[in-house]
Amino acid sequence: MELASVVVKPSPTHGKGVFAAIDFKAGDIILERDDSRLVTEENPLREGEHVYHCDWLPDGRIVYAQEPERYTNHSCDPSAYAKETDGARYFVARRDISAGEEITCDYSIDNWGDVWWHCGCGSARCRKTVYNDFFRLPLEIQIEYLPYLTEAYRERFSEQVEELTRKAAYR
Repeated sequence: MELASVVVKPSPTHGKGVFAAIDFKAGDIILERDDSRLVTEENPLREGEHVYHCDWLPDGRIVYAQEPERYTNHSCDPSAYAKETDGARYFVARRDISAGEEITCDYSIDNWGDVWWHCGCGSARCRKTVYNDFFRLPLEIQIEYLPYLTEAYRERFSEQVEELTRKAAYR
């Protein structure tokens, strides 16, 4: 899969990955996410579709990720994050990204629940065990990621986000 800005190819981290085809500056939109495939009781996962390619959104929708975003791998030191603007979701560069570099996200941002896994992202910041729940991240990482939380997540977890914001102000 190839777009003007990204390419999907084998990843040294895990299976396939999304790689920058051009240079991105911090804050640049990398790609718009395709949320057209909703998973519902009436429209369940189809043969060959895997639950680990689903996004559970704070508003209750479940979206089956399309290509290329389906292949965005996790990193404990991510190069990108998800942002929602006017109902559309995007991957945005968290820092400068060079052409050829893998685009990664920390799966704990904007997530909740009891899912966990052993991480092999290879970054110097690798947490080794990753919990899907944002509020199980170490406090310093929660504070670092606070600006990347979507508005929908902030609304759903408003009390916890307000408490975290207070803690961040006193650091």
